[in-house]
Amino acid sequence: MSIFLILLTVALSYLIGSIPTAFIFGKVFRGIDIREHGSKNIGATNAVRVLGKALGFTVLFLDILKGVLPVVFVAGLLSPDVNGRILSAVAAVCGHNWTCFLNFKGGKGVATSLGVLIGLSIVIPPLRIAVLLTVLGWLAVFLCTAYVSVASIVAGLLLPVLVVVFMAPFQVTFLAILFGIFVIFRHRPNIQRLMTGQEPQVPIPFHPASRK
Repeated sequence: MSIFLILLTVALSYLIGSIPTAFIFGKVFRGIDIREHGSKNIGATNAVRVLGKALGFTVLFLDILKGVLPVVFVAGLLSPDVNGRILSAVAAVCGHNWTCFLNFKGGKGVATSLGVLIGLSIVIPPLRIAVLLTVLGWLAVFLCTAYVSVASIVAGLLLPVLVVVFMAPFQVTFLAILFGIFVIFRHRPNIQRLMTGQEPQVPIPFHPASRK
């Protein structure tokens, strides 16, 4: 694998990850800058709150796709070994978190991280169960607390443990730890709001604690 192909893989993966989906949807469909509304974040959660469920869940799907495409297709064509795919995964998530299109200020990387993990699961079988259990863990915490941020932080902590348990390659373990660090680092404002009781919950039907 040549240095040129590695650099090209990283660059293309970063650019795909950098596409600010929620920002584009806000401008095109609502005529607003989503960075000035809600939590001011360009992630899918804020998109659901600000743009509505239909547009918000479309943003979520596309943010996940921003992770799948680089790992499966870009790395698959240019750098198909494990190391090439790992570099592609990191670049895609970094693109979402620090997008070059918005002065290097992006989202929290949860959806795009899920996307790259789905992409990696296609070629790394031991990762499949770890990813599935992490998603189920996220869902369980979210349904119990109605906090997307808490569910995401727990998932970020859970993934490295599960990757080790199911004996994925060491490169994947490194990636899982890195993603966990990314998630916690990007959720620092949420952690502060949780500590002061100001973090908004997502309304869940029949959930007594959820509030707008």
